[in-house]
Amino acid sequence: MSAPSAPFREIVVDLDAVTANVARLRELIGTEHVMAVVKANAYGHGAVACARAALAGGADWLGVADLSEAMELRAAGIDAPVLAWLHDPDEDFVDAVAAGVDIGVSSIAQLEAVAGAARGDVPARVQIKLETGLSRNGVAAGDWDTTFVRARELERAGALTVRGIFSHVSNASPDDDRAAIDAYRDGLARAAAAGLTPDLTHIAASAAALSLPESRFSMVRLGIASYGLSPFGAESAAELGLRPAMTLRGRVAAVRRVQAGTGVSYDYTYRTEKETTLVLVPLGYAEGIPRHASGRGPVSIGGERYRIAGRVAMDQFVVDVGDADVEVGDEVVLFGDPATGVPGADDWAEAADTINYEIVTRLGGRLRRSYRGGAA
Repeated sequence: MSAPSAPFREIVVDLDAVTANVARLRELIGTEHVMAVVKANAYGHGAVACARAALAGGADWLGVADLSEAMELRAAGIDAPVLAWLHDPDEDFVDAVAAGVDIGVSSIAQLEAVAGAARGDVPARVQIKLETGLSRNGVAAGDWDTTFVRARELERAGALTVRGIFSHVSNASPDDDRAAIDAYRDGLARAAAAGLTPDLTHIAASAAALSLPESRFSMVRLGIASYGLSPFGAESAAELGLRPAMTLRGRVAAVRRVQAGTGVSYDYTYRTEKETTLVLVPLGYAEGIPRHASGRGPVSIGGERYRIAGRVAMDQFVVDVGDADVEVGDEVVLFGDPATGVPGADDWAEAADTINYEIVTRLGGRLRRSYRGGAA
């Protein structure tokens, strides 16, 4: 007996777009090294497949938040350099150090823990994160000198190698970002005074890398832009020469002709103004469709654009298609490449009062993921 099938809910990822985007960004930015950030399952796109696609586009580093993400890449046979930078207070670094993962450290305590995880005559690889104004992880400025001195002592002892020093900017304003860059330069100078000679220096993610040339040190970290989405509100991906890699789609599960005044979904926040056709799409907030986009989220059906009618529910939403000839089984595209005439992730971000990063990263639940192009 065959297993019962679930409603059609799918993320389609164009790996060739990821490869082309990374190649385009390398051309625009021109740093010696490029890190493709594949944390959070590559912003919802699939970490292993997108890591390979980004490397094919010229990235020579991969970035993740935590060690489990780094070890997933290693388990898939990806041996490119990987940096992981956010750790549990009781993290065990032994396996990651043995796998050649670079460990981002944000305190002397982490530095000591990573050094203690080294085995044999192979030193641990660390990159020191500096706090330069974002008030998140990173060594506080008052602890820089002590940390640098201790790192150099551990280097001399053969316990670790400091391969990089990095930070992040806030994207609050160019002036705020330049202040962070100035603080970072000060940190680099103090590290050098302590005897550290890291090969990698990086502070810029996608937005700064594209907009602030002074933020381009030896490497940049490319996240959202690698997936063909703009980090800016005023400049589109197309204007940057990027192509969105993700399409989110489903199918019409039911069609209903109703009279004027018919209430739709919970709370009846939408009532039909005239006789019309309502179609049901089996995607809801369990898949990450933002409930905040109720009544506003755009979809494309049969080449025409519509908006969700009423509340997004856990498993489904409804679309009022008027008198259009829509049938059960017709494809529904929530977002994809706007160049093809469908809504983009930016349209959904606007509808949900959020950013495109969240729209693509939050997707999950019962969605299946498939790939086109690349080596997947």
